[in-house]
Amino acid sequence: MLQNLKFLQPTPQLLQPPTSAAPLPQLHSTCFPILKQFKISRRELTICSNSSLLLLLGSQALESKAKAEESSPNDNQQKEENVATPNPNCSNKVPTKRAFLDIAIDGEPVGRIVIGLYGDDVPVGAATFGSIVSGAAGISYRRKEFVKIMPNYVQHGGLRSYGVDAELAKRSGSNLAVENLREEWEREYEKCPGVKNLAGTVSILVRDPSKPPPKLKLVARKGKLEIDEEEIGTDPNGTEFVISIMDSPELDASALVIGQVLDGMEVVKRIGQVKTVQENTASPYFRVAKLIGDKRAVVAERGFNRPYAKVVINNCGLMD
Repeated sequence: MLQNLKFLQPTPQLLQPPTSAAPLPQLHSTCFPILKQFKISRRELTICSNSSLLLLLGSQALESKAKAEESSPNDNQQKEENVATPNPNCSNKVPTKRAFLDIAIDGEPVGRIVIGLYGDDVPVGAATFGSIVSGAAGISYRRKEFVKIMPNYVQHGGLRSYGVDAELAKRSGSNLAVENLREEWEREYEKCPGVKNLAGTVSILVRDPSKPPPKLKLVARKGKLEIDEEEIGTDPNGTEFVISIMDSPELDASALVIGQVLDGMEVVKRIGQVKTVQENTASPYFRVAKLIGDKRAVVAERGFNRPYAKVVINNCGLMD
């Protein structure tokens, strides 16, 4: 039995301490100079990641630049062709009728403006303006005022969509609808690229790009609450017109060009020199009020750039 206890006695090999482990091989990398026992600091990891990312972005930038250089000659040729071949119907409009406006400032006559109307290119707009100028529509621009004077253009207030003007138009069988003018404006806007309201052009306002969206409000109807839309401001009725003193690209989104000034441009410039009410659109209070659809801001905006003097059309009509 004691012989069986020999296996319990420790052997010399088991009592010897374990030999030290062989040192790990040192790995070299392009990102890290030396990796010790596979421990990488955050700084080294960040440097390696950024380096790889920069290499990737650099290669992509070179590829995109090479593609752009390959496609740029074709794009430049297409742009040159588009510029070199403008639409002849946009630059070579010929007036078919002539209209005149006799202007007075504070009761003093200052001269006559002769306007050529593009009856073949914009028949709806030219017919609308001609019928009002001649009085065939039962209403006329006679004794009506210019309501806004801007650095680039002057704006006439047109006719009212209510009251005496609307009643006279109704009796003559005409209306102040602007839908047909908007359709014609859309066609001209797509057909003719570039600035349309050049110096000396005459245009009818067909829309108001600065008009805020409808304001939502709760309304009680038959004991129930319903959401209703309240329109802020009014749309043009197709009788307001502008005459450009200089190129006015800001009018392209709202005005239909119907003709050009043939004579009397000095009278238009004389109107542009009349002193006006200073605008206050840069005020933060006005911006907030306009953004939320405050009616007071809309009313105040109508008074901006309004002439102090009374600029009216004493007489008007067709010459041909």
